[in-house]
Amino acid sequence: MQHRTLGRTGIQVSPYALGAMMFGQAGNPDHADSIRIIHKALDAGINVIDTADMYSGGESEEIVGKAIKGRRDDLVIATKFGLPMGDGPNRRGGSRRWITTAVENSLRRLGTDHIDLYQMHRPDPSTDLGETLSALTDLVRAGKIRAFGTSAFLASDMVEAQWLARERGLESPSTEQPNYSILDRGIEREILPVAEQHGMGVLVWSPLAQGLLTGRVRKGQPIDLRRAQRFTHLSDERRIDVVERLISLAEQSGIKLTHLAIAFTIAHPGVTSAILGPRTMAHLDDYLAGAGLALGDDILDEIDRIVEPGTDVGRLDMAYDPPALHDPALRRRADGNRAASPATAA
Repeated sequence: MQHRTLGRTGIQVSPYALGAMMFGQAGNPDHADSIRIIHKALDAGINVIDTADMYSGGESEEIVGKAIKGRRDDLVIATKFGLPMGDGPNRRGGSRRWITTAVENSLRRLGTDHIDLYQMHRPDPSTDLGETLSALTDLVRAGKIRAFGTSAFLASDMVEAQWLARERGLESPSTEQPNYSILDRGIEREILPVAEQHGMGVLVWSPLAQGLLTGRVRKGQPIDLRRAQRFTHLSDERRIDVVERLISLAEQSGIKLTHLAIAFTIAHPGVTSAILGPRTMAHLDDYLAGAGLALGDDILDEIDRIVEPGTDVGRLDMAYDPPALHDPALRRRADGNRAASPATAA
């Protein structure tokens, strides 16, 4: 498998990254089977494993730790922090207090003395970003992590982080991890250009749009995906209509839909690696079978006609929204200050 440079870190990574979210109780609870899947991915040339402390409550990191014994030096281990790891209010977020605790827990579960890429799982509006960057910089200087990155940051947050780092003499985020697929192309408008401008590597998640681009979801047919009852985007007719057109394109091109979807994501010059999260060996075998596929301009042009560049078809439920989209008080002026001149309330 070929390698690409992860931003400006100098770290060489494979265009496919192995996502470990499905290893553990949330997906495949069989540790031995999960380890076999990891080993097969590594044997195929994948050298990046991406996990997170909250995946199956830390179980995913433990499985990864078991799998990498004896192979650690050849691998790029990425994990994430920030989402809740318990009921306590200080067991989450981007505070120095939590980061210094979370990294030690991840190191212990992974069975390693350093993490190659430590990523903030989601923005934390309650913590000053400068405090987060300062804590992560100290971890780099202490040798506990080699680099750090962000996940699901807005373009404005990415720029602020780079500016703060320069102003305060801190390390800056080396990577961003957004969701990206043929159905979710919004990051092409600002996220990817900002990442390229600042020399950041980009690891994209959900290239199969949470299963919509596997071919298992068809218009007018029952959905057999395990997560269908949890996520509304899997029954979004707008997305399913586009999937039907993509299935036709794949069939006409003699390409399997999953291979088409993954190859599309890694064809973008701003994308370093696509994170693939198999639950079974069959899933991994399918992904690996498409590793040699390079999409031609004719197919990419047709994809552009089906889904306009820089746009999303509907919305992925797991995508991050800033607080103002959830709290009406953050997007509404106080009563009495909403009109251009004194007026009665409507």
